[in-house]
Amino acid sequence: MTFDEIIDFRASNRKFDPEVPVPVEVIEKALKHATLAPNSSNMQLWEFHWTKSPEAKAKMVEACLSQMAARSAQEMVVFVTRRDLWRKRRQWHLNWIDKDAERIGDPNARSIKLRRKYYGSLMPVFYFNDGFGLMGIFRRVTTFFVGLQRPIVRGEGHAGQRISVHKSCALAAENFMLSCAAQGFHTCPMEGFDAKMVKKQLKLPRGAEVNMVIAVGKGTKEGFWGPRRRVADDEVIFRH
Repeated sequence: MTFDEIIDFRASNRKFDPEVPVPVEVIEKALKHATLAPNSSNMQLWEFHWTKSPEAKAKMVEACLSQMAARSAQEMVVFVTRRDLWRKRRQWHLNWIDKDAERIGDPNARSIKLRRKYYGSLMPVFYFNDGFGLMGIFRRVTTFFVGLQRPIVRGEGHAGQRISVHKSCALAAENFMLSCAAQGFHTCPMEGFDAKMVKKQLKLPRGAEVNMVIAVGKGTKEGFWGPRRRVADDEVIFRH
């Protein structure tokens, strides 16, 4: 398909054909494409949980309120944010920086020093949180005064960090759905689910959050709830 055809094809379908399975290779390729999505500082604070076994699927259908998209789905993938893994991802970056410094034979190269400062010093400031919210206050106060002099990324607390990782995870989910569409299969991103039940089923830690559950299958005509309508462009597209 052309990109225009992929975008047109990828419309949410809520009833999938039970006679058409989704090949394993389709989901595997779509998951790989999901990992290539753009994300904040390339921290990749996400996980993709593919519910493959019949038992896992049945529990996920229940957690998704037994809605039609879940009941008829051939496959389901849960997109999860992992803000709590920032230290691990930061160290992953630092390890690569050391390897790159060794590869080019110059640990003091400008690019190496900038990357080391970014991940070594700035990432802890952005992601670290104490139990009393003091770090969030420090970030907001500091960036407020610096922002009086020049543009700066405004410091945020828990809410800002959650928004950041959920935006990145949603980009990965879109990559996944477009990949499925390019391979001829439909998807339905579901927000109607019991997040507590999903976390329990997947054995997710406290710091993880469910971004969305995506159902995959071969869509049916009944699965499209009418034509895809959008508000007028001039209500959402602005030129400055």
